[in-house]
Amino acid sequence: MFTRAVTRSAIATGRGNASLFLRARGVASPLASAGRRCISVYGYTQSKALIYSRYGEPKDVLQLHNHSISPPNGSQVILRLLAAPLNPADVNQIQGVYPSKPPFETTLGTQEPSAVAGNEGAFEVVATGSGVKNLSKGDWVIMKRTGQGTWRTHAQLDESQAIKIENKDGLTPLQISTVSVNPVTAYRMIKDFCEWDWMRSGEEWLIQNGANSGVGRAAIQLAREWGIKTLNVVRERKTPEETEALKKEMFDLGATAVVTESELVSGEFRNTVKELTRQGKEPIRLALNCVGGKSATALAKTLAPGSHMVTYGAMSKQPVALPSGLLIFKDLVFDGFWVSRWGDKNSQLKANTINDILELTRAGKFKDIPVEEIKWNWETEGSVLANGVQETLSGFRSGKGLLKYEGSD
Repeated sequence: MFTRAVTRSAIATGRGNASLFLRARGVASPLASAGRRCISVYGYTQSKALIYSRYGEPKDVLQLHNHSISPPNGSQVILRLLAAPLNPADVNQIQGVYPSKPPFETTLGTQEPSAVAGNEGAFEVVATGSGVKNLSKGDWVIMKRTGQGTWRTHAQLDESQAIKIENKDGLTPLQISTVSVNPVTAYRMIKDFCEWDWMRSGEEWLIQNGANSGVGRAAIQLAREWGIKTLNVVRERKTPEETEALKKEMFDLGATAVVTESELVSGEFRNTVKELTRQGKEPIRLALNCVGGKSATALAKTLAPGSHMVTYGAMSKQPVALPSGLLIFKDLVFDGFWVSRWGDKNSQLKANTINDILELTRAGKFKDIPVEEIKWNWETEGSVLANGVQETLSGFRSGKGLLKYEGSD
């Protein structure tokens, strides 16, 4: 866990208690200069964090909390946020409906036990303790485990709790901050749930719904690199022109074929699959499902005997309904995958997977996801950040929400 902060709560404004607390101990106020963040003469780093002390909608429960971080000791490091994405799972966690919930604590000096929101992000090392062995000032890192709280300007933790980006050359904070969830999910599902015949490169398929999601986009690009064809399902947009533009995006990423949800559940889809797969001579070996309901059933019906369907989401909030014949006569296997649990159990393999993906990114073979940046500087109001988080589930963004911190060390 992160170490105990020095100050008591100074919610939202970042002034008041923290300044008085330090002045009482003869420490120069770190909140001087019109609220601008700085480091005191004793090396205390000022930080702001988006916290919540109860579950609910982000706009109602998220607060911006200011606290001081003491100089690092031993194997501790101090990190500065570069960028942190806003994932639907993060919002579900704040709402209290996600299986994984960080503990509510007072380690940051809050008046009530609270948790820092966010599970994914890129940070820069700005200070190290005398016992730190593997990290240096200027290194970029991501969190090793989920639930460590990434929506904060600065953090202090033990170096063992971070994964170092071994080579950050040619990479951006956006690429680093979004690598550990969606791309890792796609990578592991494709690698771990199907025994591909690599001698038949270009002759086997995977099918997926939610193809324009972060996981879907990653799956298209990884499959392209590994010689696997992809049949991708997307939801129709408001106009035919917008739908065609979305399909073009998927093709530009390397998709083999793209259809809409309505085409997937139509009576003609069976003929479409036969035509694409040369009457089944090119088998569909793997289905990736993040929707559920009728969409998942339609995916399963396309699979060749002995294949797998992996469910990693439930956007429709409908159960996966399966005809008995698929189980009896096709010998299909249905799996679930939760990257948070997998990563916590396989930290070294997670690090290796991330490095593989970043190598593809550095080589220009893995494109950035579309994002909508939310600028975060020292004067940004908590309500601005909370409302930005709230929009994550609205579906009206042009890309994934991304907190981009623009403050100093």
